[in-house]
Amino acid sequence: MKSAVEQLSPTRVKLSIDVTFDELKPHISAAYQSLSERISIPGFRKGKVPATMIDQRVGRGAVLDEAINAALPTFYSEAAKENDVLVIGRPTVDIKELKDNESLSFTVEVDVRPDLKLPNFSQIEIVVDDVAVTDKDLQEQIDALRARFGTLSTVEKKVETGDFVTIDLVATADGKELEGGTANDISYEVGSARMIDGLDEALVGLRANESKEFSAQLVGMAEGETGNVKVTVKAVKHRDLPPVDDAFAKLASEFETIAELKEDLKTRLTRLKEMEQGAQARDLLVEKLIGMIEIPLPKEIIDAEVHEHLEKEGRLEDDKHRAEVIAEVSQTIQREFLLDSIVKAESVSVNESELTEYLVRASQRYGMTPDQFIKEVSDAGQVTTMVAEVARAKALAGVLGRVKVVDKSGNKVDLEALRPKETPKEAEAAAE
Repeated sequence: MKSAVEQLSPTRVKLSIDVTFDELKPHISAAYQSLSERISIPGFRKGKVPATMIDQRVGRGAVLDEAINAALPTFYSEAAKENDVLVIGRPTVDIKELKDNESLSFTVEVDVRPDLKLPNFSQIEIVVDDVAVTDKDLQEQIDALRARFGTLSTVEKKVETGDFVTIDLVATADGKELEGGTANDISYEVGSARMIDGLDEALVGLRANESKEFSAQLVGMAEGETGNVKVTVKAVKHRDLPPVDDAFAKLASEFETIAELKEDLKTRLTRLKEMEQGAQARDLLVEKLIGMIEIPLPKEIIDAEVHEHLEKEGRLEDDKHRAEVIAEVSQTIQREFLLDSIVKAESVSVNESELTEYLVRASQRYGMTPDQFIKEVSDAGQVTTMVAEVARAKALAGVLGRVKVVDKSGNKVDLEALRPKETPKEAEAAAE
């Protein structure tokens, strides 16, 4: 097989591929076997029909068509690899010439990841927020702990924000109760905004055994469509919080005094804010690089993704939303192109332990066991996507270590923890 690549644009190429008949023969043989098993000819068992008889019945052309259709993805993949083409999107194939018993020539036009000129990372400076734990931050942590150990008591009063209520809900549309639209004895914290839009406002001011109706966009409804919701308060409960003292510290933690508990909370908050600082540095670096580098975008892919997105939402005619989706899709593709270029430039690879660690963390986010999540990913054919995500994160962490990062007070920020760590085997291999 011979192949050549022509750059049509920064994000699109044409592969010209010439295949000898000898290279096509295995696919032709497979086509004859497949047709032999599918056609019925008197006197011959399925799977045993000779090639000459197949040529008579369906024609040599049909055999060649089937062989070529089966062979094209293989030859195309080999040509892309041979020419170091990072393919994205669906290819457009054009058969240029087919000479039976001689050769096959065809071209493939396809979108590709562009080659980006990356800057000297050591000359880039990123400014992140200071790490500062305020009295307000500490008080919020204390209040959250108090809420965990608070007690609820039924009270006779109007509902206020912060109260807990037991409620019944009935949802209707056009005067008809919706399927699954009834829920009874729900415990809800007023002001948490964890349920239907408008519920918190409807509840405030009600007493036990009182009801109120309000309009809301319910699950499954199109944009702008609303239903009617009736909420009935069955009980009002007030949360009594424990006092902030040494007894509370013993109840809520392993510490003996409230001073020790506050100091521990401050340490934990500092660590959390340092992690947030690192995440901010990563985001700012990506943002800065996208602003520094000209990143061409494949119009065909953007148009296809936008169309699919709007079609699912039933909003193909919404021009304002279309513009928003175009911006979102373009930003996502820019980020992927940038990070993939860094992966390539830094020769980043992903080992099995790194992939496993990523999958375990991801499984926790989805509330699944690691084995269950890995099976879901594998069945969906998303392992390659996961490997790409790990590689991008690893590449970004690596270059971030070469970027100058300071906080707003001018202090240098140490992001050593964000750098990829070598395993003993990797370190040994690198030394060799």
